[in-house]
Formats: sequence, structure tokens, C-alpha cells
Amino acid sequence: MNDPRHHLPRAQWRTSSYSGSGDQCVEVAALTADTHAVRDSKDPHGPRLMLTATEWRSFIDAVRRA
Repeated sequence: MNDPRHHLPRAQWRTSSYSGSGDQCVEVAALTADTHAVRDSKDPHGPRLMLTATEWRSFIDAVRRA
């Protein structure tokens, strides 16, 4: 089984174009077709939240409703 965490060292992190200065936002990286990672932009070497495709959709839906 391919563990998505193996993709973290090569992850292409991005921030939203809506984030402004970028100092108070999160960054996201698509690790595989089924897994995304989210991290704090102020702590790029800190913890990462790993989300399955279903969890990612739920997260995005919740953000849009906020």
C-alpha cells in the first residue's frame, strides 16, 4: 500500500490567492489523487493534517459555509 506521507518531502504547497499577505493562512498540497495535506503557513515544518478525498470535500464545504 502506498502511504501518502511518503509524498510530503516533495509536496507542492500552495496558498489561496485570497490569503493576502500569507502570514495568517493555511497551505494545502495534493499528495495523491485521494489525499491532501494541510499545514500552517507560519510553521511549514510543523504538523500536517492529512485528509482523504471525502474529508477534503467536507473541509472545503465547511469553509465555504463559514
